[in-house]
Amino acid sequence: MLYIGVTNDLENRMRWHHNTEKNSFVKKYKLDRLIYYEEFGDIPDAIAREKQLKHWSREKKNDLVRRLNPKWGDLGARMFGARR
Repeated sequence: MLYIGVTNDLENRMRWHHNTEKNSFVKKYKLDRLIYYEEFGDIPDAIAREKQLKHWSREKKNDLVRRLNPKWGDLGARMFGARR
């Protein structure tokens, strides 16, 4: 499963997702890696992009990730270090 969301603090959001309760959506679907992100200077632009991506097919989303992160590595671990 791919989770798409908007935040103004990516590091804090990653920490929150990794420390959330075991029965949460994040834990239930094993959403444990940051595989792609985009930066925006304007929150309305970020929200518009989020809505656009949520309407894309899974294959189109996969292609987007593969272009910039072909091995689907955990970008969060690289950026913020171990969080577990």
